[in-house]
Amino acid sequence: MRITVSRKPVKVYPDPSRVIARFFYNGDERARVVISKVMSLSEKQVFEIVSPLLQEFSKRHRNITKVFLRHCRKVQWLIEEMGYAYDEMDEFVRYLIGSYFTHEYSIESAAFFNPSIVEDPDQTNLVEGEKRVIISFRAVGEGHISSVVFRRALIDAHNNIQVLPAGIYIDEADVVKNAIYNKSLFLKKAEDAGVSAEVISNINQHLGDKFDYTQLRRLVMDAKEKQQEDADQLAYDRILWLSDTYHEICFSKDTDISDRVIFPISEFERKGIEDARFVRFTKEDGSITYYATYTAFDGAFIIPKLMQTDDFYDFKVSPLHGKGAQNKNLALFPKKIKGKYAMMSRIDGWNNYLMYSDKITVWEEPIKLQQPLYPWEFIQIGNCGSPIETEAGWLIITHGVGPMRRYCLGASLLDLDDPSIEIGRLHEPLLVPNPDEREGYVPNVLYSCGSIIHNGELIIPYGLSDYCSSFATVNLKRLLERIMETNNGSAV
Repeated sequence: MRITVSRKPVKVYPDPSRVIARFFYNGDERARVVISKVMSLSEKQVFEIVSPLLQEFSKRHRNITKVFLRHCRKVQWLIEEMGYAYDEMDEFVRYLIGSYFTHEYSIESAAFFNPSIVEDPDQTNLVEGEKRVIISFRAVGEGHISSVVFRRALIDAHNNIQVLPAGIYIDEADVVKNAIYNKSLFLKKAEDAGVSAEVISNINQHLGDKFDYTQLRRLVMDAKEKQQEDADQLAYDRILWLSDTYHEICFSKDTDISDRVIFPISEFERKGIEDARFVRFTKEDGSITYYATYTAFDGAFIIPKLMQTDDFYDFKVSPLHGKGAQNKNLALFPKKIKGKYAMMSRIDGWNNYLMYSDKITVWEEPIKLQQPLYPWEFIQIGNCGSPIETEAGWLIITHGVGPMRRYCLGASLLDLDDPSIEIGRLHEPLLVPNPDEREGYVPNVLYSCGSIIHNGELIIPYGLSDYCSSFATVNLKRLLERIMETNNGSAV
């Protein structure tokens, strides 16, 4: 008997009208010309240009004047280098200069997929059987740049899902660079990112075992001035780009979850933040925090990274280190196992691996856990989010890639005390692209980055060929029984 999987009629589509106001800079020469021309305008001319700008774009952005001022500050060094007194400039002049270094970017204009789902920290004012959840998505805009966006949803007692409308004012986070770097880990990640041995040696000689961003930047800028070749200067730039992978981001408390976008910040993720796998993590003292593993991509290299938040307003971001922190598909278990953090990964791009660590950012000694067994997954197997704890074992939703690069979802069960033991695995896919879901940005793909259990059912959000996302549900008890049946050979 096959498992009954119910596809929900709910679909979440991208909204191309959701835009953020990004910093735009097209080189020192053009910037000097723009600043010079603005400074030549009279006070009346400045006001006549700025006033309609504010009227038009205040309807599209929360506090557009704050955005203009922030972008003006980004070129303050150039303004002062040109001989202008930044602190004495009229505020409307700053607005106008900032506006010339601003452009709108539609974060969801190209694709919208790879959802993960976690319980909302706020479960107040609900009736029995309801659950409030937060769903993250990978949103793709112009230039194939990926970011993380959110929606809030409500699941009722019958597991009907209502995705709440998204806000219209998108807010980027403020970035705080206050990390203290561990030199050995930092330099190892620099080596993995292709930074030259000569640059790494110089950094090693002139910095202590622990250092902060200010110390690193001072050393890098001094070293760059001594370099004659552009390639050598670029090598030092890559060190600063790598340092940007350690930061904190903070959203305004007056934003809705759907208004917050985690957009690439550092140069090492300038081409995208991919496939965030959020998990509600229970600490040993019973307190809750949320982690997300994701892949940062700069167009050539990828760096696995980790986000941490307690409230989805403030996030701490850091790279992951070690032999096991390679490639994509890292997914953290929702609690420690025998006193250690546990993580799934796919370091070779083909098989699933398991690893343990005393430190959540350092992952060594991965061991092979699963390899493709069935035709629908012969090309590769990977996880679709963090393992889910059940009485029968750790439930793993997997993705498999088969003929014609078709992505399907499967399910496996691992031992609770020793996840290196696979109790069972479905011989056939749990969910496959149907005729209504196979066409899109990337055809024949179903993919998920995290599921949740509610009211006796497993709820799987999944992307449909990358053009939108939907949901499927399956009876948890029957699914677990089926997985264990396939293990003893009664259902081949």
